[in-house]
Amino acid sequence: MREVSDSSFESDVLHASKPTIVDFWAPWCKPCQAIEPILEEVARDHGAAVVRLNIDEHLGVPSRYGVLSLPTVILFRDGEPRSTVIGARSRAHYEREFAPHL
Repeated sequence: MREVSDSSFESDVLHASKPTIVDFWAPWCKPCQAIEPILEEVARDHGAAVVRLNIDEHLGVPSRYGVLSLPTVILFRDGEPRSTVIGARSRAHYEREFAPHL
C-alpha cells in the first residue's frame, strides 16, 4: 500500500483520476494492520486506489478531516470525502459503505 503525506495528499488523493480509499493509520495500531489487506482487495475489485497516511508523522490532513480514532478509512472521489468508516470492520462492511461511491 502506497504512503501519502500532508504535502502529497492534494495531488495523490484530491486530484486522483479514480476514487481513492485513504487508510489513516499508525504503526502501533494492530487493527490498522489487520484491515490493510481487506482495503487492498476492495480497492482492486472496484478499480479504486488505496493509500495510507501515518497520523504520527502527518497531522494536518487527519485534523482537516476530523480523524480522532484509528483506524479511520475515508473514500475520496472527485476531491471530496464520500464515505467514512471508523474502526476495523469486515470486508462486507467496507463493500456496503464504499461500493455506492466507487
